[in-house]
Amino acid sequence: MAGGIKYDSGKLRVDLLDPLALEGIAKVLGFGAKKYAAHNWRGGISYSRLIGAALRHLFAIIRGEDIDPESGLPHIDHLGCCWMFLSNMMKTRPDLDDRYKGEKNGKAKKADNGTSKRNPWLKRKG
Repeated sequence: MAGGIKYDSGKLRVDLLDPLALEGIAKVLGFGAKKYAAHNWRGGISYSRLIGAALRHLFAIIRGEDIDPESGLPHIDHLGCCWMFLSNMMKTRPDLDDRYKGEKNGKAKKADNGTSKRNPWLKRKG
């Protein structure tokens, strides 16, 4: 047992993060840096686009497809990347929240930041 003292209680337990998962996300980020640009995502991506991308990768996994055909990388790592982007946007970019918030009295409710739009998939009766 080490005899040194280190006061780190209350600090983030980054030692609990899984290196394989993080390396997989890093590979997806590298693919994206070549396709778009490094840090392109930091410019902002709407919540709905990130949710859609995450769901597409999740649905591929559910169908039994493990590898993304475009990148050759695992769908689960793409899903992790989408989650990371969405987590960041939800904490730093409320202006990009375009999620559908439901309807009240036949009118679309606005997102907290006023950017939501009526769901085009719903048809009004009458």
